[in-house]
This record gives sequence, structure tokens and C-alpha cells, in this order.
Amino acid sequence: MSAAAEQISSWPVDHAAAAAVRPDGQVAFSYGDLNRTFRLASVTKLLTAYAALMAVEEGALTLDDPAGPEGSTVRHLLAHTSGLAFDDHAAVAAPGTRRLYSNSGFEQLADVVTKRAGMPFADYVAEGLLEPLGMTSTAFEGSPASGASSTGADLVRFATELLSPTLLHPSTLDDAVTVAFPGLNGVLPGYGHQKPNDWGLGFEIRDGKSPHWTGSTNSPGTFGHFGQAGTFVWVDRDLGAACVALADRDFGPWAVQAWPPFNDAVVAELRG
Repeated sequence: MSAAAEQISSWPVDHAAAAAVRPDGQVAFSYGDLNRTFRLASVTKLLTAYAALMAVEEGALTLDDPAGPEGSTVRHLLAHTSGLAFDDHAAVAAPGTRRLYSNSGFEQLADVVTKRAGMPFADYVAEGLLEPLGMTSTAFEGSPASGASSTGADLVRFATELLSPTLLHPSTLDDAVTVAFPGLNGVLPGYGHQKPNDWGLGFEIRDGKSPHWTGSTNSPGTFGHFGQAGTFVWVDRDLGAACVALADRDFGPWAVQAWPPFNDAVVAELRG
């Protein structure tokens, strides 16, 4: 058993699945049942953000279109800088002044795409993203901030897309994984106040954050997201790989302790 497999086998969960993938889709590491369905929680935001960026490329909207509270734009919603509260559709700060992680912001983002694309957001995601990537076991239901469920196998397909985009122009994804509104501080849920709390457009960027859910050996440019359902996806371009992990226990102190050494073991295995 590899060091990464030993790490994840010790997680205090009933079921877990994980995989690391290269840009060509080759699975370099896998553990558990990749066809088992898990809740994604906030990893859902990666699917929502990607679909919104597709809508931008298709001309349905622009990043600078007004969206959310007064003074906010699509870009602000994607970057968690609209000023909207976490789960309340009320502004608690001026746009662009604070990094306020917001579920309601992603719900308002999906509403904008729905209006501009002329179809329900879940249908837009299914037709534009899930079906082309063959993500047939992913259900996009409920809140576009947290409602999806998926499998390890489907997330491997999505992670491969993030490594080698086919549905977006590479420059669009490059912009999305570059820090938006640099220098803003904020709370990274579960990990406390981060100075700065860097995000791109829907993607959290590791940079020098500490503590963090990725490994200490992940590059500063690593981007992705984790979810309160015990799930995460990260992409490390310097490493030339991405990793997905899913579990059936909600995020908590166990994950804060278990995820970084697992991710370091994955990085070591991929480098080896």
C-alpha cells in the first residue's frame, strides 16, 4: 500500500474515495470506490463557476456586468467580494473591500446566468458542462453553491478539464485562477482569518495560506475548493496533476488534521 493510500485508509470515515490525475486523463493514484456517490457541498461552486465562465465566453454576459448588490458585478460574485453575507442575501460590506465567502453570492450568480442564458441554471450546467465531459453520475440539484453530488470518477473527468481545458479557452481559465482583487483579507471557512485570503474567479488559490487544507508541498499556485461534506479538489499545475477526494463524514477537526499529510503523500507519490 502506498503512503497516500495508508493516509486515507486511516481517515475516521466509513467510506472514502480519491484519485490523482494527469493532464492527459491518466489516473496516477486511486483509492476506494470511484463510482460511489458522495455529496459535494461547496465543491459544487467549482461547477457553478466553470459554467458561469462558459456563459461569459458564449457572450451571454460579461464579468463586469452588474450582478448582486448595488455596485457589484459578476466578477465580484465569483471572487467572493460582492459584500454579500455568507448565507444571507443582504450586503454587509461594499463591493471589492472585503473577501466575504458567500453561498448567497453564488446563488445570485446562478440567477444571473439563468436570466441571460434563458434556461434553468441546472439545465445549463448539465448541457454545457456535465454532458460534454461524460459526468453522467453527477446530480446538480438544490443550491448552486452546495447542492451537487458526484463520484470520484466524474470529478476525475472535471479535474482533467481543469488541467487541460476543452470547454473554455485556456486564457479564460488562466484568468480565473489568477488572484482577483489582490490583497483582501478574509476568513477561510474552517481555517480562520487569512492575510491575504486569495481567490480567483470561483477558485480558491493556495498562495502562502497557513493553516490550509492542501499539503505543505503543494505549490502556491495550487487552486481548487473543499466542501463541508468532506470533499475536495485541487489542481497543481507545477506538479502537472490534480487530486480529488470524497468522504462520507462532514468536514471538521479530523479533516484539518488528515488532509494535509494525505496531500503531501500524494504529491510525493506523483513526484516519485
